[in-house]
Amino acid sequence: MNNENRIPDYDFSKLSASFKGLLGSPEMIFQLLDMFTQPIQVFDPDGTTIFLNRALLNMLGIVDADMGVGKFNILHDPVSDEIFGHEIIERAFRGEVVSVSEFSAPIQDLVNRGLTKEKPFETAYMDTSLLPIFNGDKLAYVINTFNINRVYKGIPEVAAAKEYIDSHWLDKFDAYAVARAVNVSYSSLAHLFKQHEGMTLQAYYQQVKVDHIKEKLADKNLTVAEAFSFCGEDSRGSFAKTFREMTGMTPKEYRNSLQYPEVNPDE
Repeated sequence: MNNENRIPDYDFSKLSASFKGLLGSPEMIFQLLDMFTQPIQVFDPDGTTIFLNRALLNMLGIVDADMGVGKFNILHDPVSDEIFGHEIIERAFRGEVVSVSEFSAPIQDLVNRGLTKEKPFETAYMDTSLLPIFNGDKLAYVINTFNINRVYKGIPEVAAAKEYIDSHWLDKFDAYAVARAVNVSYSSLAHLFKQHEGMTLQAYYQQVKVDHIKEKLADKNLTVAEAFSFCGEDSRGSFAKTFREMTGMTPKEYRNSLQYPEVNPDE
């Protein structure tokens, strides 16, 4: 499900103002955007792609920007409509900043269109924000920025298994459920996963859950017990031992090891 209206990571109003002096020079705008490590795409007011920055080309495995420039119109693309919703896209071209989070990149569609010869990854989940840039009262560009959340590479079965575990880490671990989701026998998947990831399916599941517990432990508003509870575990149960084995610290020791900025009470 699309999560629209997620708070953008950038102050887009300030970014828009900073572009006012560059609007008469698209070359300078594109040179600037090409320096960004964040993948960026630019559309003209009609919805046609006029620029892909280097980070986006590298992410998608596109060797030549000319392959994508002028050949894609987001306002007339059924794949984009399916991912974002046509109304959301139109709102951006009417001058509204819109954001969609945690969507799956349509990488197979890019292969089908001939933009890249092979998939650079199996699956990628990312957030996007569409930012309209005005020259006076006239729409000049719509800039599409991407924030990458998760990328799954490697052989399809292993990538799919990791994706499934990452999405079901709150569930009780069931290796056979993972195998069924990937449509591979358990024995074959267990062998492939160990061979390519250097760990078992259960060890990967445990690592994912430990990482989530670490995130909760970083929240000083939560007790250790609450941090574990949010992650479906008991801080006095067996997973506390797993946490200690995988981090070398007890949950309390891990929390104490975190460096928190000191707060000035007068501020």
